[in-house]
Amino acid sequence: MEMLLSIAVALFAGLMMSRVVKPLKLPAVTGYLIAGLLIGPFVLGRLGINGLGFTSLAAVDVMDPISDVSLGFIAFAIGNEFRVSQLKAIGRQAAVVAVFQALCATILVDVGLLILHLLMPEVITVPVAITLGAIATATAPAATLMVVNQYKASGPLVDILLPIVALDDAVGLIVFSVSFGIAKSLSGGSGVSLVSVLVNPLLEVLASLLLGTLLGFVYTEIEKLFHSRSKRLSVAITFVVLAVSLSKLSFALGGGVEFGFSPLLVCMMLGTVFCNICQSSEELMGKTERWTAPLFVLFFVLSGAELDLSVFNSFAVVLAGIVYILFRSAGKIGGAAISTRMMKCEPTIQKWLGITLLPQAGVALGMSQTVAADLGSEGAIIRSITLFSVLIYELVGPMLTKIALTKAGEIPDKALNPKQEEPKHYRKRGGQNVAKAHAAAK
Repeated sequence: MEMLLSIAVALFAGLMMSRVVKPLKLPAVTGYLIAGLLIGPFVLGRLGINGLGFTSLAAVDVMDPISDVSLGFIAFAIGNEFRVSQLKAIGRQAAVVAVFQALCATILVDVGLLILHLLMPEVITVPVAITLGAIATATAPAATLMVVNQYKASGPLVDILLPIVALDDAVGLIVFSVSFGIAKSLSGGSGVSLVSVLVNPLLEVLASLLLGTLLGFVYTEIEKLFHSRSKRLSVAITFVVLAVSLSKLSFALGGGVEFGFSPLLVCMMLGTVFCNICQSSEELMGKTERWTAPLFVLFFVLSGAELDLSVFNSFAVVLAGIVYILFRSAGKIGGAAISTRMMKCEPTIQKWLGITLLPQAGVALGMSQTVAADLGSEGAIIRSITLFSVLIYELVGPMLTKIALTKAGEIPDKALNPKQEEPKHYRKRGGQNVAKAHAAAK
């Protein structure tokens, strides 16, 4: 009963807060995150009433399966950006920009935190600095996709943005594994080798893409057996949940070789294969988007509830977090500007892409959780600094993304100043225009 009540309270709080932030011209996702903070352990949860808010971070963790499935659907939707027709136009640009801006963020964060270490060695150590540099690569595809969908954004900037935030997961995974291996060596850890630093992360990326491809082909064949809309939607939900669950598996092959799966990469590849070989994929993607709307609201409210406000109690964490945020932002914005200019992207992309890459959440938190389990006290510091930066980025990032898309002219005026709610509109990706289902119904 308490869990069901918590879910109801979370949904209600998120929906109500989205109404509060609307007159302020803030994205709905910002309202959801604020709602999560308010019903989380550090505000309403302090009353200690189970069900009426979350009384502890452990109570939020119980909802992890919901968050996992939500991220699966988000990655599945992003897979729609990798249609062959779309990749022929922007595939090379997206790949180069994704790698370049991620590495720029890593390098600048490493430099900034190492300078802080030289000036104030008691605040941060070299292993912590190197690991945080790797975590800086990650972005938040969930927040980005929510802003794009809410405002029905469409154009060259959006076309290259979503593939880049998807590719960030693969780039970040490799960079993190290498940097984390070096950090463990400097900390006197054991078990660090060429296999653990290079082979294992590459295996994870390849295995994730292979599993997603296999599931995509199977899903497409199974989907052909059904014709009713409800059953086809049910098949889509089944395969996304299946992909998320299989992504929890891990294997040890001996000789230090071991690998698991990245849920984001698996579900992204599932969506990519399906959208490229199924002729009715656009229609099914639109139906899936409608079904997942309340799931995404709950996901972001839960994300807000697990933001740990206690990180503000430590001067060292706040100072290191500020340096991390400033240098990561410079790396993302500067790296995107340089690489888009090299790839001769449109001027609006060169100017505004970097700002849309600032949000950071789930992937970064997952990396920090891995570090916390292996680096002891240094891992705890990394976890706290990451929590601090995620708190800031999640609250400010969606708003900055909206501003960038508005300045780039990719958010229609009616989306910024709607005269009435149009819930039946949904946006089709793959370079096509926004579909208006209600007009077709007439």
